[in-house]
Amino acid sequence: MAEVKAVAEREIAAPAERVHAVLADYTTSRPKMLTAHYSEYEVRAGGTGEGTQVRWKLQATSKRVRDCLIEVTEPERGTLVERDANSTMVATWKVAQTGDARSIVSITTTWRGAGGIGGFFERTFAPGGLRKIYDEMLGKLDDLVAAAA
Repeated sequence: MAEVKAVAEREIAAPAERVHAVLADYTTSRPKMLTAHYSEYEVRAGGTGEGTQVRWKLQATSKRVRDCLIEVTEPERGTLVERDANSTMVATWKVAQTGDARSIVSITTTWRGAGGIGGFFERTFAPGGLRKIYDEMLGKLDDLVAAAA
């Protein structure tokens, strides 16, 4: 089984601290960032950054639904790591200051893909599909950060 990787990023016109605060808010902000691909979102523990536990269903395609139980850690300033207890999926959000009032937000998601022909199609098409979902989420994050100014 090969690693599958999806990456998306966006520049946001706000300081990294403000962007990170919105991104780390799993109680109020995160539900507003979700696309129609997400359902049954619930915060089970914590709610802000490190120690937060969230559950959701992610329907990336009409046939593929993942039941995700996410544990959030913050290994370093500006980084949120979301590990799915139900799979090998790990999403790493990073917020980096790029100027006085600008930041780059990136999300990199990896998981061990299937083998065989199914794995070939997963490695070929899943990253692009997930990137589209993340592009929409990053757009909503941008709107939330602007509204919080």
